[in-house]
Parts: sequence; structure tokens; C-alpha cells
Amino acid sequence: MQSRTLLILVLGSLTTIGPLSIDMYLPAFGGIAADLSTDISQVSLSLSSFFVGLAVGQLIYGPLLERFGRKRPMYIGLLIYALSSVTCALATSVEALIIFRFFQALGACGGLVASRAIVRDLFDTREMAKVFSLLMMVIAVSPIIAPTLGGFIAAAFGWRYVFGILTGMSLLILTGAYFLLAGYERKNRAYSLRPAAIGRNYLSILTDGHFILYALTGAFSSAGLYAYISGSPHLYLELYGITEQQYGIVFAVIAVGLVTATQLNNRTLRKRSSERIVFLALAGQFAVAILLLTDALSGYTNLYLTTGLIFCYLFCLGFIFPNASALSLDTMRHTAGSASALMGALQMAVGALASALVGILQDETPLSMAGMMALCAGVALVLLNLGSRRIAVASRPS
Repeated sequence: MQSRTLLILVLGSLTTIGPLSIDMYLPAFGGIAADLSTDISQVSLSLSSFFVGLAVGQLIYGPLLERFGRKRPMYIGLLIYALSSVTCALATSVEALIIFRFFQALGACGGLVASRAIVRDLFDTREMAKVFSLLMMVIAVSPIIAPTLGGFIAAAFGWRYVFGILTGMSLLILTGAYFLLAGYERKNRAYSLRPAAIGRNYLSILTDGHFILYALTGAFSSAGLYAYISGSPHLYLELYGITEQQYGIVFAVIAVGLVTATQLNNRTLRKRSSERIVFLALAGQFAVAILLLTDALSGYTNLYLTTGLIFCYLFCLGFIFPNASALSLDTMRHTAGSASALMGALQMAVGALASALVGILQDETPLSMAGMMALCAGVALVLLNLGSRRIAVASRPS
């Protein structure tokens, strides 16, 4: 097997497909709306359909990864992604774009699920949290680069070229994964692909209290990020009236908070447990969200204050997500593929709902975005408190 650094780079490239697909075309929303004779709120539904595709697709890939190993389903997914990216570039209506984005997400799932399963295969809980932090850093770099790059591509050549770039990137990642993961495989030919057996396996994972507690905590906490992603084009391009290039820069500045936190998380793990880090970071995220909601309700919001609060919100998420992911997979040694898929599906399902609600409730204020971010952080904090107590009670000797 290749060195740890090379492995993380490969896994990072696989996990970054999703964020690139989300972030890179955001600055082009205005151009897409004008070209397809619609408005930005309709174009934002293509973002929601992508989240739905990620949720559905991961449930499909989980059993396939158990039966056929991590690589073959991943390769097929990347090919589906490349083909769907081409159809997105050729879309002639917003309805077609929404549908093609769904299939693009189905393709992206292969790399997302496989990378998390490989991490669970190879590392223990503390090491998993550290590796997930490094993967989170790779993922967090994409919002720094992707919107800026997407904004310049859309301004210079048109939004369709953004999807052309995504097609090329996916084929490059496929080539790299094929050669660099050549020595790794884990498959179980005895794993049944019958619907009843798959359903029983997923049900057994869902009934694991440790898994469901941290999977849902991570899902609701990260759903605030999707609420921000869905609402940010309207917030910055329409309400604050900045340009597509400026939007890309603002998006990148905010993402720095996520990158910084993922690096600090690895150092924090030397002194504190993952459980404690998740609790403290969630409390901080909820406090920031309340300030953001208060700011939106006041009617005196401004670009710099809003951006600073969102920066702090994502900074907290940088501590929550890697630790919650590691803790949710901790007890899933023999069903890592299915557990990884189910965890990702829960995250995307909650994220898709938050994203869609922001679009539906959108008005001439940032209230729908800020309210959803506060709701997601609050639900995550309540779930963690109640769930931790129940697990603690259940684990006490009688």
C-alpha cells in the first residue's frame, strides 16, 4: 500500500468531487438563470436535486461496496459522473439541468462512500478522526478555489464551461485512483444483494445507538452548511449586490474558517476526546447561529458582519464533522461500506431538506438562511445532549 500521505491525497481527491460540484457553479447562478430564461430561485433547485441524488445514491453504493469491493463501484460512479456533467453542460432548460444534476450526484456518490469506507477499514477511532480532519481540509480547500475559479470561467467563457471543467477533473481523478489504489481491495462475495437482506443490514445499523446518535448529530450540524450554500447566491449576489468574482472571493474567505479548524482539530485531539470536542464545538456553533439570526431579524445586517458570523459558524463545523464521522463509524468494523453509505445518506437527506427550505422560504432578507442555520445547529445540540444521556444510562451496569 502507498504511504499514508499518498493515500490521503487519493481519498481527498475522491471526496472533493461533491464539494467541487456544489461550489464551482454557484457564481454562475445569474448567468444560468438568464440563459435558461428563469430566476435564481429556480436554478437553486438544481442544487437541491444534487443533494437528493447524493442521499439516494449513497444507499445504493453501500451494498455494492460490500459485495464487489471499494474500487469497481467507485470507477463506475466516476464514469456516470463524467457523462452527467456533459449533459449538464448541454442542458437547454432549468428542468433538464435539475434532472441531470441528480444523475451527476449519483455518480459522485461512488467516490464519497468508498473513501470513507477505506478510512474505516484502515484506521482506529482516534486515527479516523485525524484522517477525517485531513480529508475535511482537502474538502474545505475546494470552496476556497472552486467559486473563484467558477466565477472567472463563467465570466470569461460562460457557465457551460464550468461543467466541462468538472468532466475533465472527474476523468483525471478516475485515472489517478485506478493507478494509485491498485494494491488495495476488500470485498465480501457472501454479502447478499437481495433487497430484504440489504434492508435488514441497514436496519441493524440504524438500531445501533452510538451510530445513529453521531450520524444525526453530524448530519444536522453540517446541514447548516448546506443552508448557507443554498442561500449565499441570493444573499451576496442579489441582496448585497456584489459581482460574481467578488462572491467567489467572499466564499473563499469564509471557507478559510473550515480549513483552519480542521488543522486545529488534530492538535486538540491530543488533549481532548472526540466526544468532548463535538459537544463544545456544537455549543459554539449554536451560539454563533443565534447571533446570525438576531442580526437577520434586526434588519440592519451588513456584508462584513454577516460574513464574519458565517466564518465562525463553519469554523465550529470544522471540529464537529470529522469527530462525529469517526464516532459514528467506530462500531461498524464489519459493515463499513453500508455504514458509510447510510451516514452519508442521512447527511445529504437533511442537507437537501435544509437547502430546499431555504430556497422555498427565500424573501428579500437573509432570514430564511440564518433561521435554517440556527435550527440545524439547535437540533444537533439537543440530539447530542439527549442521545448521550440515553447511551450513558443504557451502558450503566445494572
